[in-house]
Amino acid sequence: MNQDTKNPYSSLLGKMIVTKEGKRLGFVKDITFETKSGELISIVLKEATIYTKNLNLEKTSSNDFLVPYSSIIAIGDFVVVSEEDLV
Repeated sequence: MNQDTKNPYSSLLGKMIVTKEGKRLGFVKDITFETKSGELISIVLKEATIYTKNLNLEKTSSNDFLVPYSSIIAIGDFVVVSEEDLV
């Protein structure tokens, strides 16, 4: 079993987040989830691009952008999201 299988959380940190159209949004800083159910809620962005700043995304109390987990299409070398599901 490889390391990515053992700890998928750490394998997501630092991955670039892009839209399915190829627009860069930033990188994965953290993940928020519901503690009781374990349901993933959103990805916290770091190094948000100018394009991201023009989207109407929710922010944390420290002004980091949040990408809803429901907008994620695929996770591989990048985290691919649907831009339509961001707004």
